[in-house]
Amino acid sequence: MSARDPGGRAARAGRPAPPARRALGRHATAFAALGDKTRLHLIAVLCAGGAMSITDLTAGTELTRQAITKHLQVLADAGLVRDLKVGRERRWQFEAAPLEQARRALDAFAARWDRALDRLKASLER
Repeated sequence: MSARDPGGRAARAGRPAPPARRALGRHATAFAALGDKTRLHLIAVLCAGGAMSITDLTAGTELTRQAITKHLQVLADAGLVRDLKVGRERRWQFEAAPLEQARRALDAFAARWDRALDRLKASLER
């Protein structure tokens, strides 16, 4: 079975992935990180509260500092958060750019589908 690019065409061995596939691959890490409800909650808290320490993020939850740290590392690996050193404390903040880039990629993908469906509709109406 041959690999296919996003347009359904067979990909040739040794050839780099099409730009659309590379872009979606970069965003897959962000989507995977957001697929966990705890990480999604952390993003929501950081969006609402600005930069926060792990102590602040664990307040009012049953999660341990170690669990929060692991979730923050996954989010950091996806580029969705970053840590800032403030004195002896590390504070975490949301990074909007990777999520915005992923949203634009999904918008472009949706626009492609909309155009394809419009062509199909026009073809069927003839």
